[in-house]
Amino acid sequence: MPPPDAAKPVRRLGPLLPGGWLVILVLAAVAVALFLIPSRRAITFTEFERLVEAGQLKKLTLVGKERAVGEVRDKDGDLAKELKLTAGQFGIRLPPSDNAYDLIRRLQKTDADDRGRRKAASPADDTPPLVIDPQDDPSPLYGQFALVLLPLAVFVAFFVIVVLPRLKDPVGGGFLNSYVRSPARRYEKGRGRLSFDDVAGMEACKRELTEVVDFLRDPDKFARLGAQVPKGVLLVGPPGTGKTLLAKAVAGEANVPFYSINGSEFIQMFVGVGASRVRDLFRTAKEAAPCVIFIDEIDAVGRMRGTGMGGGSDEREQTLNQILSEMDGFAPAETVIVLAATNRPDVLDTALLRPGRFDRHITVDRPTWQGRLAILKVHTRNKPLAYTVDLERVARAMIGMSGAELRNLCNEAALVATRLGKNVLEQSDFDDAADRVRLGAKREDQFPEGEKRRTAYHEAGHALVAWMEPHCDPLVRVSIVPRGQTGGVAMVQPDEDQVSQGQAQLLAMMVLAMGGRAADKLVYGEPRTGELMDLKMATRVARAMVTQYGMSEALGPVHYKAGEEHHFLGKEITEERDHSEDTTRLIDQEVRRLLTEAERRAIDLLKTHRDKLDVLANALLHHEELDRVDVEQVLKGVPIPDLRKLRGLIVGKAPPPAADVAVEPPALPGGLALGGV
Repeated sequence: MPPPDAAKPVRRLGPLLPGGWLVILVLAAVAVALFLIPSRRAITFTEFERLVEAGQLKKLTLVGKERAVGEVRDKDGDLAKELKLTAGQFGIRLPPSDNAYDLIRRLQKTDADDRGRRKAASPADDTPPLVIDPQDDPSPLYGQFALVLLPLAVFVAFFVIVVLPRLKDPVGGGFLNSYVRSPARRYEKGRGRLSFDDVAGMEACKRELTEVVDFLRDPDKFARLGAQVPKGVLLVGPPGTGKTLLAKAVAGEANVPFYSINGSEFIQMFVGVGASRVRDLFRTAKEAAPCVIFIDEIDAVGRMRGTGMGGGSDEREQTLNQILSEMDGFAPAETVIVLAATNRPDVLDTALLRPGRFDRHITVDRPTWQGRLAILKVHTRNKPLAYTVDLERVARAMIGMSGAELRNLCNEAALVATRLGKNVLEQSDFDDAADRVRLGAKREDQFPEGEKRRTAYHEAGHALVAWMEPHCDPLVRVSIVPRGQTGGVAMVQPDEDQVSQGQAQLLAMMVLAMGGRAADKLVYGEPRTGELMDLKMATRVARAMVTQYGMSEALGPVHYKAGEEHHFLGKEITEERDHSEDTTRLIDQEVRRLLTEAERRAIDLLKTHRDKLDVLANALLHHEELDRVDVEQVLKGVPIPDLRKLRGLIVGKAPPPAADVAVEPPALPGGLALGGV
């Protein structure tokens, strides 16, 4: 007996009309008949000549100017069997010609000679002469006829078989109704439920969402004191930090249905469809209350209105207006929570963010090392780990990684261990996975000795500047092993997570970026094209210092717009400039001054320690990869061949790989990798 709350099954019409099955059976019978009709084998012109010379042609029908079909005299003969002619019939494509008279005359003459020989050998022989029947090719007419009727037949069949039954659906599930219906996916309560235990490293976010869960479980608890729980919660954070996972965990903790939809799924080419889908989604959610609605990538539909840029802006704005009106229509007693996620909160419309709509904003940032450790434990709980694996060491090394990147790291480590035929995951597997995730797989390219030496000096320049510059982040590894798009890399990484950086650190970062260029100019007397990424990174840092951080004496503590806002992201087209042409010229001069001073500082450091630059480059040529301990031993004068022996006695294992996090002002978290092409 079904449960009392189970919905009764609704009897619907079949997908075909009563005559539809008959049409399908007729078409199937025609297809089988066509399949069973013996097909003629197409022979080459050379094989055709053999049949002519052997006198085996009984009948030849010329179809148009380039095709012919024929029949042999002896279908059971040796030649017919050799050519595999089914029922003694064949087809042939003739050489293109406007006059078939020459071919007909030659065939008739050959056939007459053959019959003459047969008559001479056997006077009783009465072999009939070759029959040649020229005909017109009807295929062009058939082709034009098929081009007209085939699309019409497909359209009629689609309308009769698919559209018409749906339009006759007595429960209202018609074609247009299903088109404007919300495509949100519903996850039932208790099915694949996630909880806050499955979300690691976001304790502050979970505390913010706990009262939302309590409201979904017991709304009367808040009504007794007149409290109103925010009906809209906006999760803001970089990609991969777990915003969708948090939303699912809220629904799982409250044990309520969960509706998930992407912001782009509202938008369609027809005006009004998006607004209809919004109405259908909220109506369905209110009927299933208490529940959670999750709109992922809400910036796709919630961008600022009034720009007039981009196709379909009217449809997008109507959809946004409908979302705003639906959220205003929530009654205090309606237990429907709307969660939304975005990584671009700066482009959202202000009406969407005001109190009463999305009035609670929760920042889901990249985790600290404690959070990374908890995330690693979650993603390795179903993986066999060796007792020597130190997840804390991995977590401290992966500065700047999001939860999705840590999950990918664990998966790559499992793939590395599987590739090597291991039964458990070891520490070296995580180190190799970190290199593969950040720098790419090792390339098998064998560079010439001269190119390898130039790369060694370039990376040694980065490494030596990082070692000698007092405000630079500690050096972790320098390598000339080609990975991804780089021929080598020098990696630095802070010893702990940093929220902000000082002016001295940013200046040291630019000097570090110029280290490879300084080595190229000092050793080879000219810069090289492999410095492109170094120059781009140093220029971004210098321009951010001048325009955003107020770290220029000539310009003072002023923030200047540096072109980081674009109208196609929802900003105004005609945005007033906040500085003059003279100020723009002064900004360019200050950026150039900072970069020039950084290059001069790097050159001075390498000139002062030129002997150490040579030793470090030779060590790279010998070992290809050096970690922090190796560099320290080399600079202390340890012989290069003895580095690996001493390394095993001193530290036992190599330090963890550095985080290769792109430097994007104003946030500069994690490690820094400087490579040369």
